[in-house]
Amino acid sequence: MKTLLGEDQYDDTDGGLESEKFLPSADGKKPVRFTDFEGKTSFGMSVFNLGNAIMGSGILGLAYAMANTGILLFLFLLTAVALLSCYSIHLMLKTSGIVGIRAYEELGYRAFGTPGKMAAGIAITLQNIGAMSSYLYIVKSELPLVIQAFLKADPNSDVCVILPLALMKQLGYLGYTSGFSLSCMVFFLTAVIYTELRNPTKKKMQKVSNVSIFVMYSMYFLAALFGYLTFYENVEPELLHTYSRIDPYDTLILCVRVAVLTAVTLTVPIVLFPVRRAIQHMIFPSKSFSWLRHISIALILLMFINMLVIFAPNILGIFGIIGATSAPCLIFIFPAVFYIRIVPREDEPLTSVPKIIALCFTAMGVSFMVMSLSFIFMDWTSGTSRAAGGH
Repeated sequence: MKTLLGEDQYDDTDGGLESEKFLPSADGKKPVRFTDFEGKTSFGMSVFNLGNAIMGSGILGLAYAMANTGILLFLFLLTAVALLSCYSIHLMLKTSGIVGIRAYEELGYRAFGTPGKMAAGIAITLQNIGAMSSYLYIVKSELPLVIQAFLKADPNSDVCVILPLALMKQLGYLGYTSGFSLSCMVFFLTAVIYTELRNPTKKKMQKVSNVSIFVMYSMYFLAALFGYLTFYENVEPELLHTYSRIDPYDTLILCVRVAVLTAVTLTVPIVLFPVRRAIQHMIFPSKSFSWLRHISIALILLMFINMLVIFAPNILGIFGIIGATSAPCLIFIFPAVFYIRIVPREDEPLTSVPKIIALCFTAMGVSFMVMSLSFIFMDWTSGTSRAAGGH
């Protein structure tokens, strides 16, 4: 079924909206909104962008996690997270295909109206602001000393690198920097990347997701394994600090730190895209694309995050709270709840196996949130500082 922009996408209750291209193309006479442009990103660039988004700053602490869990338990947990992520993406893509909606926030609107849309938008905004803050926190802590020691220069990566990339109109252009970022490092952006994907289909997006998750799964395991095997019980929570403790001016270690920091810097524009998209969905849902608004949102976000990183007295605790609340919502709770709500009961009743599994998935997300918050509050009351969640 072909749907024109002139028709209200929220009034169509026909399940036949799922088509070969999965999302309807914009061919009506109505002014094109910022969410209606045609995807122009290739499969390879989509893999780069999604992989770059998956690869969070938490990779620097994986060796420490392996030292505390052991290799076998770490491998089991990493595999479980990868499989759960694939299932979450499957739920979101199937739900989106049924109603022909291309944005996470619009799925929330279709499922629960304005409250669902606002909940999804707020969760996306908080999660990715936390992620960008963690990246820039690493840049703040590491980059000046590394560059001054290695190149005798005073860097300003926010203005010189992040800002120009964050002002790009389309996510696909960042595929090249994402590829470079991934090579330097040798983890929800799915809906946004799907919108950008050239000739999108559910099968193609699922393939993009699976390839990206497998590549990052391998990279995470190798980084944790060899970092752990190098230092064993002496590994620190931040792997680069462990290497620097041995010889802070070793050329190879400095090169590795520069590569990691480069990857972190180039990830910020990728993560900024879904935040800006969520803000536009919540505040300017029917407005056409505007460069002024596009650039202004990016500038305000970057200034706010920089001020947060520079002046917040307990930024690590903020990371932990954001990760413990928004991440379970986006990964577990929302995809499952949207699936249960949107998929017609005539096709899949509540007692069907897929919806029972989705209910269990929701319960798992709630339990993860409760456990994570409990651990954070226990750390605070005991005076320890492990609340910083790796994004």
